[in-house]
Amino acid sequence: MLFLMLVCQDSVPVPAPSGPAGGDVEQWVTTMDGRGARVTGDALASDAEAVAVRVREDQLQVTEGAFLDTKGALLGFDVLQCQDMADAVQVASAHPLARRCVLEIRPVSAD
Repeated sequence: MLFLMLVCQDSVPVPAPSGPAGGDVEQWVTTMDGRGARVTGDALASDAEAVAVRVREDQLQVTEGAFLDTKGALLGFDVLQCQDMADAVQVASAHPLARRCVLEIRPVSAD
């Protein structure tokens, strides 16, 4: 099953980590790529660089800035290949940013 994992800034203050900020994300990427649990992923540019696109009554509308009004900024994403949601949760819990961010996991619809 495919899952989208969104890496979001937590709106609840988190104590500073004792080790390097965020841990070793590259090591997590290498490990999960090696296991076949990670398909792709990357960090995202800031909300200020986003645009929202709509077409209404055949008119293109482009709005600068992020569309989603979230509690925390959307920092990045990963596409995971896991057996089920429980497996995806295990993969996400091993991500270093799980200790200071919120990782939201959604199954990709098979329809």
